[in-house]
Amino acid sequence: MDALLMQQAREKAYAMPLDQIDMSDPALFETDTCWPYFERLRKEAPVHYCKDGRYGSFWSITRFKDIMAIDTNHAVFSSEAGGISIFDRPPQLHFPMFIAMDPPKHSGQRLTVSPIVAPANLARLQGLIRTRVCDILDNLPRGETFDWVERVSINLTTQMLATLFDFPFEDRKLLTYWSDVAATFPEKGALVETPEEKREILMKCLEYFTRLWNERIAKEPGPDLISMMAHSPATQNMTPAEYLGNLILLIVGGNDTTRNSISGGVLFMNENPGELKKLRENPALIPSAVSEIIRYQTPLAHMRRTALQDFEFGGKQIRKGDKVVMWYISGNRDDETIDRPNEFIIDRERPRHHISFGFGIHRCVGNRLAELQLSILWEEILARKMDIKIVGAVERTPSNFVHGITKMPVQVSV
Repeated sequence: MDALLMQQAREKAYAMPLDQIDMSDPALFETDTCWPYFERLRKEAPVHYCKDGRYGSFWSITRFKDIMAIDTNHAVFSSEAGGISIFDRPPQLHFPMFIAMDPPKHSGQRLTVSPIVAPANLARLQGLIRTRVCDILDNLPRGETFDWVERVSINLTTQMLATLFDFPFEDRKLLTYWSDVAATFPEKGALVETPEEKREILMKCLEYFTRLWNERIAKEPGPDLISMMAHSPATQNMTPAEYLGNLILLIVGGNDTTRNSISGGVLFMNENPGELKKLRENPALIPSAVSEIIRYQTPLAHMRRTALQDFEFGGKQIRKGDKVVMWYISGNRDDETIDRPNEFIIDRERPRHHISFGFGIHRCVGNRLAELQLSILWEEILARKMDIKIVGAVERTPSNFVHGITKMPVQVSV
């Protein structure tokens, strides 16, 4: 963003009465102007009540330590009571998923799918990921403008999702489509405009995956996510709605975190050429750089909890039934916890000290897989001495939930 736009956003953020700040407005994220609003809330109202937000009333939790406190207090702040996003799901979109479950049911379902990202399986996937990364990078046009998001970010993550599900490879673009639909809040002008339209599309997703479930349950247990769920006592008796809920969770979780960090990494290196130079001169910094990319991008801007009882927090009285929104995107820019948080620094002293993956029992189950894909991608970019330049306007996702990049025109030279 240019300096003038940021200055205008800052002036507006600080001139507005505190009680009128509505961090649920998707335009703040699409225009990348959310930062001064979060900065002000962290300073002046770290536990902030918005009475008339776009998606109803809610509390905003914006400081790193406060987010950790909410995220680990399951007795008071429930994932299950109202779902994980600020958008209140209508009944026709209520699909239970383990990230939106409280202990103890959450644990059994999470443990069912966690072997897919165990160290031994990640080691097995490493060669496959590298082969695909090399194929994608070697087939990019040179000296021509193309969309990095489409050609690299979506391509790589969709191939990985197809592998994790053992999903028919020729149909893998359906996974990206269903992920985008699942993460969209239905409203006019959005990818889906009504809850009914969203449900209809997701029912087709369920129908497809039910065929795969029936195939897998008739066979010996395999190493893919569908087989794991079909053969595990914790998940084999799920209702169709629960199966769909967990599919949505795994598809969105496996897609958005990695996809938007792949795009964000290229953007941040363009904006900070000194950091790219540092990385080229010392490729051993790749693991640290990957963590910094994930922090700086924060692919999921928030997670929501619902208060199960009246509770005083940060000097404010939260009432039973209130929506409590943990803004991970703000916590990752909290200067009380992270040194120089608004700077992109690939050799930070504690690069993994961020909350992009959440915190506590709901911490992203696939975080190591996301890091592995990003690490291999940057290893191969550096090995090829690729120069990736952004040559046009970067378009961002109009969402307060998925903090994403939808288009990024680039040119590659070596």
